[in-house]
Amino acid sequence: MNPIAFRIFGMDIRWYGLIIAFGVLAAFGVTYITAKKKNLDFDIIIDGFLWSFPLAIIGARAYYVAFEFENYHSIWDMINIRNGGIAIHGGLIAGLLTAYVFTRFKKVNFFEYIDVVMPGVILAQAIGRWGNFMNQEAHGGPVTEQFISKFPQFIQQGMLINGTYYHPTFLYESIWNLLVCAILIFILYKKKQQHGIVIGSYMILYSIGRFFIEGLRTDSLMFFGLRIAQIVSLIGIVAGIVIIIFACRKKTKK
Repeated sequence: MNPIAFRIFGMDIRWYGLIIAFGVLAAFGVTYITAKKKNLDFDIIIDGFLWSFPLAIIGARAYYVAFEFENYHSIWDMINIRNGGIAIHGGLIAGLLTAYVFTRFKKVNFFEYIDVVMPGVILAQAIGRWGNFMNQEAHGGPVTEQFISKFPQFIQQGMLINGTYYHPTFLYESIWNLLVCAILIFILYKKKQQHGIVIGSYMILYSIGRFFIEGLRTDSLMFFGLRIAQIVSLIGIVAGIVIIIFACRKKTKK
């Protein structure tokens, strides 16, 4: 599996970056449709993205480095993401916090706007996992040839690393995220005035899938012997439930 798509001006352009870029474009497409359906200003969403996305990348890298700090020996090593090392949870936390501050500055309802964005976000996550496939990373533990034979041939080839087959956990999460995307779109159109239901549902559903899939992975960030992603997933489930309860009560009071 070659992680490099092509070279331009002597620089390697990796599949991972191209796939992430495609995921972002797909997210924009979905968000444009959902924003239009909800009669929200798409220009505000674009402005929010221009602030949130760069800080999400910084947050994703900082999160990863924080838990792997002993493996970095210079500032350059810490900021150089071309060799890999970003964590989606760090990106989500930084991106959502930035979006919240932005909506406060713009004096618009954070939950109303973030609800139309989250289906696109989870779609981008589903697409982005294929970048892990091209890098042959974020996979699970070893599996038998009989087990992997149930998958398409190109998956089998990609998960054959140094003579051993591994769980295609990237695929499990990608499929789960696509399912969550469909559910969020359904909820968005069903719950017309209950702002916060979609982001709350995202936090619950994504976290459930990530919790179980993380248990299969071999490259988890650890903290005192515990998988960080599973801890954050549990927190995400609780936070999502609280947000949904808050949204429902707020609707009832109206």
